[in-house]
This record gives sequence, structure tokens and C-alpha cells, in this order.
Amino acid sequence: MKKFKHIWITAVVFFISSGFAGAVLPDKKGCVDHPVFPTRMPGYNIANCETKDFDALDFETGKKDKASVEGRRTKLTYQIEDRSKEASGLAVVRNYENAIKSVQGTILFIDKNSNRFVNGKIVKDGKEIWAQIEKGNGKIWLTIVEKAGMAQDIVANADAFGNDIKSTGHATVYGIYFDTGKAEVKSESQAALQEIAKLLASNPGLKLFVVGHTDSVGQMEANMKLSQARAEAVVQALTKSHGVAATRLKAQGAGPIAPVVTNRTEEGRAKNRRVELVEQ
Repeated sequence: MKKFKHIWITAVVFFISSGFAGAVLPDKKGCVDHPVFPTRMPGYNIANCETKDFDALDFETGKKDKASVEGRRTKLTYQIEDRSKEASGLAVVRNYENAIKSVQGTILFIDKNSNRFVNGKIVKDGKEIWAQIEKGNGKIWLTIVEKAGMAQDIVANADAFGNDIKSTGHATVYGIYFDTGKAEVKSESQAALQEIAKLLASNPGLKLFVVGHTDSVGQMEANMKLSQARAEAVVQALTKSHGVAATRLKAQGAGPIAPVVTNRTEEGRAKNRRVELVEQ
């Protein structure tokens, strides 16, 4: 956290200089300001807070498709008791906009119709911090996602893959990772790739379709191309780095057309972004 110290200090300037102050209610027990924005609009207390070690949020970017960002997610709800001292939507938007810009962050979207919504991204030392701020009646909602790959605590092994293929004809692999919208296999995927290679080594006659799946965010055509590219990347990783014969694998993209759960929730979309092994 130390490397973000100068970000926090700079952001403080904008909130302190924004004007009025007064007695406020105490923050909800256990809730504190996020270190990226260690101060708040005057007169507000934290009414609620929630942190998930790994979650996802779709960020409005002003473009046709939203950006789905995964990582540590924190949501803070600020409220003001004395509504006569409530900040305007524009004041809230400008404060956070200036705080983000002050550390060379990027403003991704401002709702100019309501002047109540802004989000942006800060990149420092290779780490991405995405922030979404929304002003309501007497409240401000701050959501921050510190982009990161999921810590994979459970990786299915070769035996589990083999049993699934024998019983159902396919096996789902959740330990293969890609950055949002990209098809390069991330280094965190090595454990899962090793287990796939082990499965193939122990079953010399087995041939597999490597099937890429996406969620439903974005255009169908783009998702179909992305899922195909990801499947091909997995095949390439297995053949080049794990000694699997290319004749035993065939890549196929399925896009969003075979979800395992609904795409209406963030959790569902995360489960639908997967790789499957299907017996040829």
C-alpha cells in the first residue's frame, strides 16, 4: 500500500478545499475510507461498507460496450444527516473527477445529463484502480475495484477432469485466466494447464476439443471471435509448453451461447467465462 501514498495525499487536497463542515454521525463500526480516497465530502458519514476479495463490476466507459473489471471490490455508502448542507451532484462529480486527474488518472465517463455519476481509472506501478462514484439523495456511493486475477485456491486435477469426461463427455476448467477482452493466457494458468497435460499423458488415446466460453457482455460476433482466440491460445500453450501433440487438440469458440448459469448477475458471468474440455 505504501506505493500509493502520494496518490492519497494529492486526493486529500480536493476534498478538504470543498467547503463546509460540521458535526456528523459516526461511521458504521468497521467501516473506513478507502486508502485511494482517504477523505470524503464534508458532512458525510459512512453508513455502510462491503468488501469482496474477488468480484466484478461493469464500468460505463462512454463506448458501446461496458468494461467488465475483476478484482478486490469495495463499496462504501456515504450519507449526510443535515440535508441542508448536502453537496450538489456536480460538486461531488467535480471533486472526484479532480482527485482522479490529480494523479494522472483517466476519467472514463461522466453522466452530463444528471451530473451525478462519474467513473475513472488510476494506473500506478502496473496496478489498476477503477472507481465509480454516484450521487443520490443524501447519499454518495463509492465503488472501487482493484483489478487483479483471482487467487485460485482450488484447481481441479487430472483425475477429476478424466472422471467428468467419462461420465458427461466434457470437463469444465476454471483455472485458466485471461485479461478482459484479451486472449493471452496468463501465467496464473500454469497449474490448470499442467493438469490437462497430465490427463492427456495418462490417456494416450484421448483427443479433446478445447472450447472457449464467454459471458454475454458485448456483441455476439466479438464474443465468438474472442472465445475462439482464447481456445486457440490454450491449445498453443499446451502444445508449445507442455508437450502435448497438436493432433490431439482442436480449438473451438462457443462465445456466450452455452452458459452454465444466468448472465444477469456478476457471479453468473464469472462462471460463464470458462474453458471446457470435450471428448472428440
